[in-house]
Order: sequence, then C-alpha cells, then structure tokens
Amino acid sequence: MTYVVVEACIKCKLMDCVEVCPVDCFYEGENMLVIHPDECIDCGVCEPECPVEAIVPDTEPGLDQWLELNTKYSNDWPNITRKGTPPEDSDAWRDKKDKLQHLSTNPGKGE
Repeated sequence: MTYVVVEACIKCKLMDCVEVCPVDCFYEGENMLVIHPDECIDCGVCEPECPVEAIVPDTEPGLDQWLELNTKYSNDWPNITRKGTPPEDSDAWRDKKDKLQHLSTNPGKGE
C-alpha cells in the first residue's frame, strides 16, 4: 500500500504534509503535489496533516487514475522537503469539485 494525492490538492497545494514525511517522497507540480508510490513507506503521517483531505491510501476504490498520475509526475517533477507558500487563491479552490481539468503538468519550483 501507498498513499496518493488526489484531486482536492489541485490549485490548493497547501503543503502541510511535506515536512512530516520521513522519507521525502513528495514531488511538486505547479499547482499540485504528488507522492512517489515506490518511495512511500505507508507510515500515514501525511494524511492527517492535509487540511483538504487530498491524501488517501491507495486501497480505497477508484484510485487507479490517481495512482497513475502520482507515479508519472513524481518521476517528472522536483522533490520537495519543505513547506512552501501555497497559491494565493488556494482558499477559493479549497471546496471546489472536478478540478482535474485545472491540473498543470508543469513542474513546481522545487527547492
């Protein structure tokens, strides 16, 4: 099992989860984070840190798309180990649904 970042993170990218990760398996896109599934040790410390509940175990049903997305972009985007500044409009996006269309495939700044 691994944890994955799902749609709720898109355009929120609050990053509370990053600094608690003991194995530094978060990767930063322009407007979303992902978890590298081969690096995640399934400790679960990141899940309760996410205020928008965007981190879930991959054992939940219907997460195949998100596991693939996390796998792909964790190989393309830079690793992040420290909390950065969330997008200025993250509060406006917090409760929105169907955000996949807003996912930027561009890498984040990294560290």
